[in-house]
Amino acid sequence: MSGADRFRALHHGRVPGDPLVLPGPWDAASARVFADAGFPALATPSAGVAASLGYADGATPAEEMFAAVARIARAVDVPVSADVEDGYGLAPEELVERLLEAGAVGCNLEDSVDGVLKDPREHAEWLGEVRAAAGDRLFLNARIDTFVRGVDDPDAAIGRAALYVAAGADCVYPIDAPVGVLPLLRSGIQGPVNVHALPGEGPSPAQLGGLGATRVTFGPGLQRRAQGALREIAADLVD
Repeated sequence: MSGADRFRALHHGRVPGDPLVLPGPWDAASARVFADAGFPALATPSAGVAASLGYADGATPAEEMFAAVARIARAVDVPVSADVEDGYGLAPEELVERLLEAGAVGCNLEDSVDGVLKDPREHAEWLGEVRAAAGDRLFLNARIDTFVRGVDDPDAAIGRAALYVAAGADCVYPIDAPVGVLPLLRSGIQGPVNVHALPGEGPSPAQLGGLGATRVTFGPGLQRRAQGALREIAADLVD
């Protein structure tokens, strides 16, 4: 079974309250920590990787992001999915090849650029081209940015999800959807649903699973907690 097939299988057959929990490594060392802890797969956060490389979120050059993903994937034996933002303007075939060369088994692809939502039908068409180029070699997680772009109507997210799933997305990710609308999203979306969690805050992954999450990711939250812990260590050393 290929890495992508292993990763895809982890998303299916899950029961409520038992979502797939995917920590987000920002470098090889953090990836090894999560893999050694027993997590079956990992999902890199673009913002966390950006911070580790000295860039603001969204400002990492594509070359450096793919190189960072490659170091992470090389460091562990579990499948690694990569957040590659909006695809960096690459043609679908090149995007797929770059991901495969880096050792990724999947990717996040978001539907807004520079803070503006893309036309959902045009984005679905592009996702379809990525799927055609990838075949079954990559797991496509289609991020839906309506809630982070000020569109609070759950039906808008559900409508985008339907287009993206029809285009070949394996999973959809209505990022920052309010907890209260998760059951509605779950009932209106076909296939796996990714939900964002804040480590140490709000509902637990198990609770999010009970509300409809198939899988739970943390964005840059784990990297920021680690940075906070390091800041405390540094302060103790100064004292």
